[in-house]
Amino acid sequence: MEIELSTLLALALIALLAGFFDAIAGGGGLLTLPALFISGVDPLAAMATNKLQASSASVSAVWAFARKRMIRWRDGLPMAALSFAGGVGGALSISLLDKAILQACAPVLLIAVAGYFALSPKLDEQERKRKVSTACFAATVVPLIGFYDGIFGPGTGSFFMIAFTLLMGQNILQAVSNSKLLNAACNLGALSVFALSGSVIWPLALSMAACAIIGAQAGARCALYFGSRLIKPLLISVCGLMAIKLLLDDGNPIGEWLQQNWVTYSNYWQVN
Repeated sequence: MEIELSTLLALALIALLAGFFDAIAGGGGLLTLPALFISGVDPLAAMATNKLQASSASVSAVWAFARKRMIRWRDGLPMAALSFAGGVGGALSISLLDKAILQACAPVLLIAVAGYFALSPKLDEQERKRKVSTACFAATVVPLIGFYDGIFGPGTGSFFMIAFTLLMGQNILQAVSNSKLLNAACNLGALSVFALSGSVIWPLALSMAACAIIGAQAGARCALYFGSRLIKPLLISVCGLMAIKLLLDDGNPIGEWLQQNWVTYSNYWQVN
């Protein structure tokens, strides 16, 4: 597929912004995937190309957090391996699971994540008592979210963050740092499947990846400098926007139900 230079530059700029947001709160795909679709890229090629730039951004963010010693490698590497396996499994299962189920569940979960962070004022700086063991968390939660990333994707970073804070008792900056490692791993797992299938548009993917790396470095530095003052409101905003976007997508059963009822109620009030 031939990509015009103006389109390539526009997509690269969007990838830079997406990398910035991804490093802090996740949700970069909210920008890049619709942009790829609007540019006329085939849906499967768009998902594959987006995975490369997303993987580049998340790996770049991991490097930035690791240099500040924010990632717990002893626990993180085994979890990353399980997240990678989950991403592979999800990408291989894309044609097997009804997307309507995920389209219905994802926005509800994202709204719940946003509500949790909004209503937890003491979540910011201090660690709390963990609710599950590291082994249990790694064996169950990590591959499940990794699988979700491989098969669908929106909100993966946010789901990892809520899992680290709610189940592992980590403060918000630790949760962001560790979620980047696991998000990078499942991104790479899904990418390996897409790359082997020949779906990646490499010139476009590499240009977007280069800009996503720059954006992720800037985002990680902002997260480290501003801490929860930036992470928390941005996370809440991104989760809310992702939920709205998914509800408005064609084929979302909850979105369609809301639209139908809105029309019904509007007609009722106009008549009465």
